[in-house]
Amino acid sequence: MSIREQFLYDQGIYLLNHSVGLPPADTSEVWQRQFLAPWQSASEDNWPAWLLAVDNFRDAMSEMLGARRAEICPQVNLSSALTKIVGSLSFEKGREGLLCSEEDFPSMGFVLEQACTRGHSLRYVSADRDLQDLEVWYDILTEDIGLALVTHVQSNTGRQLPVADITRLCHERGIISVVDIAQSVGVIPIDLSQWQADFVIGSCVKWLCGGPGAGFLWVSPDKLNQCQPQDVGWFSHEAPFEFDIHNFRYAPDAMRFWGGTPSVQPYVLATNSVNRLNRLGIHSIREHNLALTDQLLRGVSDEHCVSPRDAALRSGTVVLQYPEEQLHRIAKNLREEAVAFDLRRTGMRLSPHIYNDSDEIGVVTACLGAS
Repeated sequence: MSIREQFLYDQGIYLLNHSVGLPPADTSEVWQRQFLAPWQSASEDNWPAWLLAVDNFRDAMSEMLGARRAEICPQVNLSSALTKIVGSLSFEKGREGLLCSEEDFPSMGFVLEQACTRGHSLRYVSADRDLQDLEVWYDILTEDIGLALVTHVQSNTGRQLPVADITRLCHERGIISVVDIAQSVGVIPIDLSQWQADFVIGSCVKWLCGGPGAGFLWVSPDKLNQCQPQDVGWFSHEAPFEFDIHNFRYAPDAMRFWGGTPSVQPYVLATNSVNRLNRLGIHSIREHNLALTDQLLRGVSDEHCVSPRDAALRSGTVVLQYPEEQLHRIAKNLREEAVAFDLRRTGMRLSPHIYNDSDEIGVVTACLGAS
C-alpha cells in the first residue's frame, strides 16, 4: 500500500496540514474496535479498555517526542493546558510577569490575559521583532518575567524559532518556559531531552493527523513537584478509583493535570495516526516536506517569500505574499485545480505532508507562475 493510500485522501491537492491533517484510512475501523466495541459489551466494564487507550496515546506521544509516558498528560486543547499550567504555579513576588508574542496563536494570548485577573501582568513582544534572533530574547527576558511562552513555529510566517537556545536562556534566568509545538510536532523532529523547557503543549489536529480534541501537555520531571493544579478531578488523583471524597492526593506524574471524567474517543483516533507517523519516521517525513517546500519556493522570488528559504529556519509551511490583485488571481487558479490552502494577513499558506507528491506541487507552482 502506498503512503497516500494509507490516508483518507480522495481528491484534490490537500495543502492545509497546518490547520487539519488528513486521518489514516483505517480510522473508522480503529474507532469501532477500540472505542465503540468495549462500550457495546454489556458484560464488561468499559473503563479498563478506555484507559488503556489513553495510555497507548501517551506512549505514542512519548515516542514522537523522546519523552517518558509519566511526563505526558492528555489535554483537550492547548488553551486548557496553558490555563492549567499557569494556575498550578507559585510565582515569586516581583516575577509575576508573563511574556508572549503578538505572533503567537491568539488563543494563547487570551489565556494569559485572563491570568492578569489573578495578579499577573502580561507583556507582548511586538510582531515586528525577529524572534529568530536570540539577541531579541536576551533583551525581552527581563527579571520581572516569571513565565515565557515560546512558539516553536509561528503559524502566520512559517518561521521556526531556536527553541533550545531560548529555553536555555530562560533556565539561566530562572524564567519558566512553556513551548507551543502545535505547528511543528509531526513534521519537524523534536527531542525534548535536547531542550531545557519546563512545559511543552501541543495538539494532534494538525501535522499529527489525529483530529480535534486530542491535545497534550509535557512537564519536566524537575518542575513536576512544584505544580499544584487547581483545575482537578478524580483523574488527577493518585488513585482515581479510590472514591474517598476527603482524601485528594495529586497523581505522582503529569496526570495530576488531567482533571475530571476524560474524553476517550479523540485519543483512540489520535493514537492510530501518531503510531502511523512514528512508523513512517519523523525524519523521513521532514525530508519529504523539505523536498516539496523547496520545490515550491524555487519558482518564487524573494519579494514574495514570507517563510525563510533556509530549511533550518523554515517550518513545514510555506507562506507567500503577493499584491492583492495578483493574490486573488493565484487563489482563483488554485481553487480551479482543487488545491486546498488558506489565506492569513501575512499571505497564502501551503503545507505539504507525507501523502503529497512532487506532481501535485508542480500543479501548484504552475498556478503561481500563471498569475
